[in-house]
Amino acid sequence: MAQPTLWAGVDAGKAAHHCVVINADGQRVLSQRVANDETALTDLIRTVKNLAGGESVLWASDLNSGGAALLITLLLDDDQELLYIPGRVVHHASAAYRGDGKTDAKDAAIIADQARMRRDLHPFRHRDGIAADLRILCARRTDLASDRNRSINRLRAQLLEYFPALERAFDLAHRKAALILLTGYQTPEGLRRMGAARLERWLRDRHAYNAGDIAVRALDAAQAQRATVIGQAVAASVVARLAQTVLNLNAELADVDAMIETTFQRHRLAAIITSMPGFGSLLGAELVAATNGDLASFTTADRLAGIAGLAPVPHDSGRISGNLKRPRRYDRRLLRVFYLAANNAIKNSPESRTYYDRKRSQGKRHSQAVLCLARRRLNVLWAMQRDNTSYQPGLPRAS
Repeated sequence: MAQPTLWAGVDAGKAAHHCVVINADGQRVLSQRVANDETALTDLIRTVKNLAGGESVLWASDLNSGGAALLITLLLDDDQELLYIPGRVVHHASAAYRGDGKTDAKDAAIIADQARMRRDLHPFRHRDGIAADLRILCARRTDLASDRNRSINRLRAQLLEYFPALERAFDLAHRKAALILLTGYQTPEGLRRMGAARLERWLRDRHAYNAGDIAVRALDAAQAQRATVIGQAVAASVVARLAQTVLNLNAELADVDAMIETTFQRHRLAAIITSMPGFGSLLGAELVAATNGDLASFTTADRLAGIAGLAPVPHDSGRISGNLKRPRRYDRRLLRVFYLAANNAIKNSPESRTYYDRKRSQGKRHSQAVLCLARRRLNVLWAMQRDNTSYQPGLPRAS
């Protein structure tokens, strides 16, 4: 990249962005609010290029998706250099600039100035199409899983208020048949009137697994409670609706999981990632989504480990040295992927289990040992994608 003569900082928003352009001396040459619209953004890019007079411009944004997605696409399609400056960096850097006030123009100027001075910011690259699809699907799956957990918790709480025996009888998070039961029968009286035989037939007609056991346990719960709690009728109707909601969310989750697996298998790194013990299609898809489909874009394995929160940072002061602590700023998605994959590998990979046991014998807690294993496995995975080879147990790999 040629040495830029102008730096353009963009404080991105939903309806509009604010752009400030500065020169090599840090002086503002443009400050403009622009609508988040293709025509307006294209005019902005053209204006800034004209100000540069054919020389290079370095752009920087505090968002890497969401409302800034259109601007990012237009900049990359125009072969403009673009950096990502996280919002927290802008927030902390603002303390070093004059004035306590906060405006979009000031934030944009800080973004431009940070891009001018710093050399450690991550550049944008054109998104891998499959990785972009996986990012959308994984985000949707996270939303669905959260909605499902929230609905199950609300269902259990509502059922506990008027029919605690039935709430204790089933694990509603893992028994689809129990949810099917609750869509039709939610009260002790209703279950007793139905009887075990008829209830079993009703469940079988709706393809409930192990209908006989479900019917017996439901009738046992109904026989254990004869009292009618105030508000039972309305609560029962709410339970029926919540049970159906959970069933619908389960079905949509299954559909999204299938879409994720199909999409992930088309990615060039899919076979390499899943060859490593502990990685399946879902965790592999989350890894691809979080890294934009290219581990090499992080330059080194150590940089990837730092961003993933797997590299301890020094905490020295004065004569005290050698202290290490967990970083405060890291990508929690990446940490979750590597942690869960390492935890899975302990169960099905002898090498991983041996390493984990050694760390435990050194006095480390379970979570600490898993993090150590995750860091080691990150180096291996990095080397695998670098050499374009699948996992081979027992072979040493350089970081």
